[in-house]
Amino acid sequence: MSVAHAIIHFHGQADATVSLTYDARLLRRKKLLTDQGEAFLVDLAQTTSVTDHDAFVLTDGRKVAVVAADEPLMRVTGDLTRLAWHIGNRHAPCAIADDALYVQREKVMRAMLEHLGARVEDVTGPFTPEGGAYGHGRTMGHDHGHSHA
Repeated sequence: MSVAHAIIHFHGQADATVSLTYDARLLRRKKLLTDQGEAFLVDLAQTTSVTDHDAFVLTDGRKVAVVAADEPLMRVTGDLTRLAWHIGNRHAPCAIADDALYVQREKVMRAMLEHLGARVEDVTGPFTPEGGAYGHGRTMGHDHGHSHA
């Protein structure tokens, strides 16, 4: 079985693809199966959030591009500024489009949004929410690589 110890930012021709949901794109050590049916092991030094612009580099040099898999989402419309504030206040990942917000399908979130007057529609699609507070990756604590001193 091939092993991936590295991830690169990638916009080229990959040797294979692996489709992963948003939650599955946060990993450190895990056996994955490419969309073409080949198993490989991801063994990273630390837990990492990968995006659909990344590729795993296998020990033999091949590249496996990450694809955001379709998953159950809610399309939220209404007063988007107000609704986005409430979603963010709950630290929920959110994808922002010109005419809607997209969040993972979850009944408590749905109830809150509907209570706030949102129109909520179940949809399925790739989920690529906004990055963390400093513009990239997930919000995973305050550390963003520099000192405030």
